[in-house]
Amino acid sequence: MKQNEKTAFAPLMAVIFIGAFLATLSSSTINIVLPVLMKDFSSSLDIVRWTMIGFILAMGTVAPLTGFLGEKFSYKRLYIFALIGFTTASLLCAISWNVYSLITFRILQGCFSGLIAPCAMTIIFQIVPTNKQATALSIWSLASMLSPALGPTLGGWLIQNFNWEAIFIINLPIGILAIIMAIFFIPYYKTESTVSFDSPGLITSIVASLSLLIAFSEGSAWGWGSWKVIGLILIGLLSLGLFIFRELTAKSPMLDLRVFKYKTFTLSVVVGAIISVALYSGTLLTPLFLQTLQGLSPMESGLVLLPGSLLMALTMPIVGILYEKVKPYFLVIVGMLIIGLGTWRMGYLTLDTSKEYVILWMSVRNVGISLAMMPATNIGMAVVSRQLTGHASAVNNWIRQAFASLSIGLFTSILGTRTTYHIQELGSSGIVGDMLKTKSSVLAVNDIYTLAAIIILIGVPVSFLLKKPAPTKQSLVDADFIPE
Repeated sequence: MKQNEKTAFAPLMAVIFIGAFLATLSSSTINIVLPVLMKDFSSSLDIVRWTMIGFILAMGTVAPLTGFLGEKFSYKRLYIFALIGFTTASLLCAISWNVYSLITFRILQGCFSGLIAPCAMTIIFQIVPTNKQATALSIWSLASMLSPALGPTLGGWLIQNFNWEAIFIINLPIGILAIIMAIFFIPYYKTESTVSFDSPGLITSIVASLSLLIAFSEGSAWGWGSWKVIGLILIGLLSLGLFIFRELTAKSPMLDLRVFKYKTFTLSVVVGAIISVALYSGTLLTPLFLQTLQGLSPMESGLVLLPGSLLMALTMPIVGILYEKVKPYFLVIVGMLIIGLGTWRMGYLTLDTSKEYVILWMSVRNVGISLAMMPATNIGMAVVSRQLTGHASAVNNWIRQAFASLSIGLFTSILGTRTTYHIQELGSSGIVGDMLKTKSSVLAVNDIYTLAAIIILIGVPVSFLLKKPAPTKQSLVDADFIPE
């Protein structure tokens, strides 16, 4: 039987939507709770931020495995396995007894979350007909955007009325619903392939990711010229080189890097990585500014972030329509310029900055992210052959998560370094006490937003090279599947 005879678009996308929403919800709710965790666990930001960094690092670390596991066991089974693991890990997070157990379970949660996103993307590009893929990707992206929209406000409300454990407990009913729907609505499919486990590839990718992330995260604390930081960077770069060599020469690579032979795909990955840097700069900095420096409660902070995030989510369906009516790379260019503008304006914060100012420019940033993210992804994925779609999805998510992890670590490190610099600078002008540290922290936040704006503008020339490709492959709905 052919797959298109038994697969309905709406139920399939409902499963994808809920799974994507679930995976990204935990990324957004944790941001608003960082100050609360610092207080409840009597821990510093350097430790507590690993509940976020560890999650993202784990996502990036397991992403390369998706292609192998999906081809070995089928993407339906892998997707269900990831949902079950994610839901279980959420329960473990809720019963954490100290900050280190929470970090451990968050890393476990991130491992399963890292499988969900590339699985979902692969299902879209292998199951959904070509003429519906842009719409499907918009729906998937909408779920990813809706979580940041609701996450901070929902997290703030849960913390205010219950406790921090509630942000994990809420995942349980959503996860159970997603598992049940995935069993019934995702078709079993598996292409003919003979794959073997690439243990050297997995080891080198883990070593490279961990070494570079720790180096960038602890650079300011250890000193950028210290032997530990330099050593970790060298180990990370060497491991990355070995990983690339291994994957290009292995008979059955864990992550097939031949996807980079598609120039358009490569360019789209570069643009996606830059967008991730922009996204996580705001995710990290804005809640810290609102709560730690302006003294807002988690609920109030979430309400400030809500309008911009909702606007980003509501823009996604419009982008899906525009994708077929205008040149997609034009959407990416406009989106990048808008992100740059919003990020640059967020670099002018003061202790007296109004909520309306933050709402306005975070909204501008988020609309730009909405305009650029889906077209950049779809342009690149559309040129990849059907056989490499799973690996392309894994590469896409792996690189984005790696850049997200490194950007959070680097921005946090720069925040400490620039705060120290401004303390010394303002101290000579007579400002003392808590006011000195607070004003210095605000100036440091502005420095990072300015840096992020510059990074975004670097991506604009790259966006000009993206072109909408002609269809080069058929969806698997036109092919016979291996029966379950």
